[in-house]
Amino acid sequence: MRKFDAILSLLFVIALVFYSFYGLTPHYDGDIAAPAKEFSVDRALEPLYEISKKPHYLGSEGHTEVRKLLIAELGKLGLEPHIQEGFSLNPESKTLNKPINIVARIKGTENGKALLLLSHYDSALVPSFGASDAGSGLVTILESIRAYLASGEKPKNDIIILFSDAEEIGLDGAKLFVNEHPWAKNIALVLNFEARGSSGPSNMILETNGGNSNLVKQFIKANPDFPVATSLMYSVYKMLPNDTDSTIFREDGDIDSFFFAFIDSHFNYHTANDTFQNLSRNSLAHQGSYLLPLIHYFSNADLSTLKSETDDVYFNFPIIKMVSYPFSWILPMLILATVLFVFLIFYGLYKKKLDGKTMALGFVPFLLSFIICGLMGFFGWKLILIFYPQYSEIQQGFTYNGHWYIVFFVFFSLAITFAIYKKFTKKFSEPSFYVAPIFFWILINLAVFIIIKGAAYFIIPVFFGLLSFFVMLRQERPNLLAMMLLAVPAIFIFAPLIQFFPVGLGLKMLVISCVFTVLLFALLWPVFGYYKKKGIVSALCLLLAIFFLIKAHSKSDFSDERKKPNSLVYYKDADSDKTFWLTYDKEIDEWTKQYLGENPEYASNVLEGDAAYNKYGTNFTFAAQAPEKYIPNFEVILKEDTLVENLRKVKFIIIPKRRVNKIDLYNTENVSFKSLEFNGQKMLVSEKTKAYRGTKNAALINYYVSENDSLKVNFSVEKGNRVSFKVVEYSFDLMTDSQFNILKRPNFTMPKPFVITDAVMVKRTFSIDSLKMKAQDSLSVSPNQSIDY
Repeated sequence: MRKFDAILSLLFVIALVFYSFYGLTPHYDGDIAAPAKEFSVDRALEPLYEISKKPHYLGSEGHTEVRKLLIAELGKLGLEPHIQEGFSLNPESKTLNKPINIVARIKGTENGKALLLLSHYDSALVPSFGASDAGSGLVTILESIRAYLASGEKPKNDIIILFSDAEEIGLDGAKLFVNEHPWAKNIALVLNFEARGSSGPSNMILETNGGNSNLVKQFIKANPDFPVATSLMYSVYKMLPNDTDSTIFREDGDIDSFFFAFIDSHFNYHTANDTFQNLSRNSLAHQGSYLLPLIHYFSNADLSTLKSETDDVYFNFPIIKMVSYPFSWILPMLILATVLFVFLIFYGLYKKKLDGKTMALGFVPFLLSFIICGLMGFFGWKLILIFYPQYSEIQQGFTYNGHWYIVFFVFFSLAITFAIYKKFTKKFSEPSFYVAPIFFWILINLAVFIIIKGAAYFIIPVFFGLLSFFVMLRQERPNLLAMMLLAVPAIFIFAPLIQFFPVGLGLKMLVISCVFTVLLFALLWPVFGYYKKKGIVSALCLLLAIFFLIKAHSKSDFSDERKKPNSLVYYKDADSDKTFWLTYDKEIDEWTKQYLGENPEYASNVLEGDAAYNKYGTNFTFAAQAPEKYIPNFEVILKEDTLVENLRKVKFIIIPKRRVNKIDLYNTENVSFKSLEFNGQKMLVSEKTKAYRGTKNAALINYYVSENDSLKVNFSVEKGNRVSFKVVEYSFDLMTDSQFNILKRPNFTMPKPFVITDAVMVKRTFSIDSLKMKAQDSLSVSPNQSIDY
């Protein structure tokens, strides 16, 4: 009977772990016949198919087509959309462009604050089809608005719809809207829909300058069916070099947001694999399960009451959906748990169920498991990278077979932990061996209280662990199924986190998965501790670990489904009149080898620091000489060079003579500017180069050209300063320019994301003094003198 209880309890653990993932999202099964008042994935997929037909980054042909489609779709809903256009400069990202936002409004019956529905319609600059990021957000809004209007409900509050532009470049469309659109002043809440992968549950994350208490309470009242939201998520999010359009609303407008994003299949993020076919229908259904009830609720709520001074801890839990309580409870709950723990130890000693020597011994297997599994996770992944160097080409840090590696490390950690505990545990010592896990979990919650209060709900499973501890002290052999029930909170809260960290932060975080596996095992000791066949369970876990490692190995190569990211850039140094092929790749493949050759030289030997700013700070790796091609020179027009007291004021224009997509401008003399202005937009002047999203950007401005606009530069410096600039032009047409005749990529490859690739890149430098001298030497001296470079 005891063997049966152990087997049944183990099956329950497996079932609960499975449900802790399965129950997070709705499950799509075809819903074209869903009632008109309900969100339908099938109906949402119809415009998504059109949106994701081709890349639609700012300035591309597809970008214009998607904009026209969205305007038409809003018109079908009976709305009257308009566009907002203008130059936008983000001093943090150093980006300048001309976004074209799409804006519409459903008028409310009252004059309160407005609700904004937000997603961006530009895709990543690499040829990404943008089905998930953020086509999924666009169609979530379109389908939810359609269903809302079909209900016949009249909102009290205005509902504003914003399909922002240039989010992928620097959140510039949102910045234009928040700072210049008259409707922005009345907005009190933003519901923003995003994606950082192509599958997985959608996480709700808050963006607020103040406390979150009222926002959390209102979200719970809105009662979405599948909330996936914890205060830990935003605490982690704030530590990462990531942001969304919601960040702009918070920073520039002090407007609170809920934003919703799914992050699994991160290997598809910003790549040519972000396609209509690869988007998870469950993830799209999950987005819809949020938005429609939130529209119904917040369109009639008093949005002026959302601000608060206090914060809440919150987390989702099956059936009851959401749990929240104030930050002010964190310390009392920690103290209470500590007092109960100390009381139970004395109670166990009094009942002779505990003894000091065995309790001390219990720390040995716990610490051994914790340390060995932690080291295995940290160095194990580094070892895997040595055997599979191709993984380094995936800059996101999550490989196509990443889930198999997570499962391997989890089962290997369990095999180690079961084996160690088998070695050290003695008969009737189970309660004493539970002291170490609870002690460490209380220490973890103390660290949480000090460092990251958003994770304070970790104390909840500890209370259930203390109850289990009490039962262990009262009974010689507790009922394992009853103990399983007490372990439910630990499994539902912590099991998803074992996968969450490496999925969200990359496989380098497998060490956290290993450590969390040991911590969860230790918390489930009231169940596992009574297993008599720990050695057999350890062996089974080891066999499963080997199976999943083999499975990961079988998916380690690149294929038509698991495409290798690669890159190629044609680079011309117009100052030295030299041309090169460049790549960011660490491994040359059969396609890039055609241009770089068998033994390319290191790019650092040819150029230094010329790679455009990118999220991961990736620089060129290899270079090879390239044939010279005709590339028209840009034109510089000096408009003004005057001296007012001790301040030199200069205006000039850079006019491209070919179709370029991006112009980067650098200061080569390290001059301290007193003022800087680009296309009428003022730049904050800083002495130091600041990091943006974790990476420093050395440029003065990154100008993304959408309509063949010129770059107009106004600046002032102290008298006597020599001023010179480096200009780097990029056109994203290497693959289509007939004079290059670049061969089509093999099917198992795709353009590398997060860097500028498949581009023609030209670098030139000039000084203001040389412009003036050339103008004076001309036959006709004019303040509008034009000089070619």
